[in-house]
Amino acid sequence: MSIVLDISQRNSVLKKMAILVDQNRDEILNENLIDLKSYQGSDLAMRDRLKVDDHKIEVMIAALKQLAYQEDPIGVERFRFTHDNGMQVYNKTAPFGTVLIIYESRPDVTVEAAGIAFKSGNKILLKGGKESLHSNLAIAKLWHQALKEETISLDWITYLNYNRLETQSFLEKPTQNVDLIVPRGGERLIAFVKEHATCPVIVSGRGNNFVYVHNEADKALALDNIINGKTDKISACNAVDKVLIDKNLPNKEDFVKNLITTLKNFNVEILGDTSLSKYEEVLPISDNSIWQEEFLDYKIVIGETENAQEAISTINEYSGGHSAAIITRNQIEAETFMTNVDCAAVYHNASTRFTDGFQLGLGGELAISTDKLHQRGPIGLQHLVTNKWYIHGDGQIR
Repeated sequence: MSIVLDISQRNSVLKKMAILVDQNRDEILNENLIDLKSYQGSDLAMRDRLKVDDHKIEVMIAALKQLAYQEDPIGVERFRFTHDNGMQVYNKTAPFGTVLIIYESRPDVTVEAAGIAFKSGNKILLKGGKESLHSNLAIAKLWHQALKEETISLDWITYLNYNRLETQSFLEKPTQNVDLIVPRGGERLIAFVKEHATCPVIVSGRGNNFVYVHNEADKALALDNIINGKTDKISACNAVDKVLIDKNLPNKEDFVKNLITTLKNFNVEILGDTSLSKYEEVLPISDNSIWQEEFLDYKIVIGETENAQEAISTINEYSGGHSAAIITRNQIEAETFMTNVDCAAVYHNASTRFTDGFQLGLGGELAISTDKLHQRGPIGLQHLVTNKWYIHGDGQIR
């Protein structure tokens, strides 16, 4: 493991990178255009994640600046203890060492992931998808320029331009030390990494997020919440795919009709269970396995549920463990729902679209973990650390 850089050095690189991204936005956009023109797939979510525009560049710059001004996550005291023999015992945060992130299509991850890893004292190996190669290499070049201008070794941030076989070989027999791997992408990518990796893996898994409209819901709020969650960004893992509507919701039929009309205005394909597929524009569910699917598309499933307890049970059975929301005026019901739903992020009267490191105040995210060890939800600056024990004595022996 390399000697940890001083916090001022780490912050200087982040600030320099923010300036370089701003100064070189035309080059990034031009390289991204090459990637977009080369992409032949029909996956709308993949294309959306691949595309870089001025707004995405502004978000990259903002994330770098926010990271630069956050507290140092290294050396934070988590525990202290004075032993009977006088030893002073401390537990403090420490870097992992080297982190490998394997991701698909998103050039902004090349900024965000590297920034978080570097600020938290880790070296990072970036393995992006072939569909975003030109964009990623342009951004990696800027990282090396920022490191060079601060006279810091370039091996703190490395881009691995590997094909699938080379990646598999590296996972199985790394040519350098790797302490942690984070796959960020679809289920096929995650399965590939878990099959071949020889070191710990944190899974950034599927979304398949639910909204439960409780019988004491504000119906206008519920409608806005569902539409935002479904249509704001279909390529996001925090998008809504399933809606459960309480059978005792007052004026339920009017709400359902309004929901269907509004979703259709956004060209969303609607599927429903037996109670809701009676509506003309709702297709019947042909296979219950659809409740487990993450769509990443203009597609949604709506269903009726008996009560909050059944909604919780359904979510825990089918969701990806990412995000779920309850819409209700009843605070007690909301607390019960949030306590018992087994997801990384639970919401009361707010959109699942906020499950995002930057939105939740972390200064961006390496990924959104659906694992429970060692971190769940957005993996931010504060979470890309492990810990170590510091024991100070004056000759004590046991």
